[in-house]
Amino acid sequence: MDHTKFPVKLYIYDLSKGMARQLSPIMLGKQLDGIWHTSIVVYGEEFFFGGVGISSCQPGGTVLGEPNTVIELGSTEVTEEIFMDYLSSLGESTYRGDRYRLFEHNCNTFSNEVGLFLTGRKIPSYITDLPAEVLSTPFGQVLRPFLDSIHIAPPGGNVIGGHHGQR
Repeated sequence: MDHTKFPVKLYIYDLSKGMARQLSPIMLGKQLDGIWHTSIVVYGEEFFFGGVGISSCQPGGTVLGEPNTVIELGSTEVTEEIFMDYLSSLGESTYRGDRYRLFEHNCNTFSNEVGLFLTGRKIPSYITDLPAEVLSTPFGQVLRPFLDSIHIAPPGGNVIGGHHGQR
C-alpha cells in the first residue's frame, strides 16, 4: 500500500494590507493585526472558499498575490483523488457559494475544516476568533448588517463542485 505523504500548508493573507493594525484601535477600541483570508495549499494547488464556493488556483495565484504568512500544518496521506471527491461533496453542500457568511461560515471556517480533515490540526485561533472579536465591540455590532452582506471571493481561482460545474 502506498503511504506517500503530501505537505499541507496554510496560506494567510491580510485583506486590509496593514490598515486593520492602524485603524482598529480607533474604530473598535482594540488592536487587530489583520483581516484574515486563509487557504489550504496541498498537491501543488491552493484551495479556498468564498462567495462563489470552493475554488482553486496555483499557490499565490489570486489577485491577493503572495501570502503574508505560511504555516506548515503538517502532512497527509489522503490521496489527491480522495481529497477532490471530499471537496466536491463539500462544494455541493456545506460550502456552496450561497452558504458563505462573512462572520460564521467563511474562508477561515473552510481552511479549519479542511486542515482538520487532512492533518488533524486546526488553524490558529487568532484567525478563527477574529469575527467574535470584531462583533464584541459596539462598532462591530453597528457594522454587522453591512458586513454580513459582503461575499469575499478573490478572483483568479477555478470553482470546484457546487452549481458552477466540476473542475
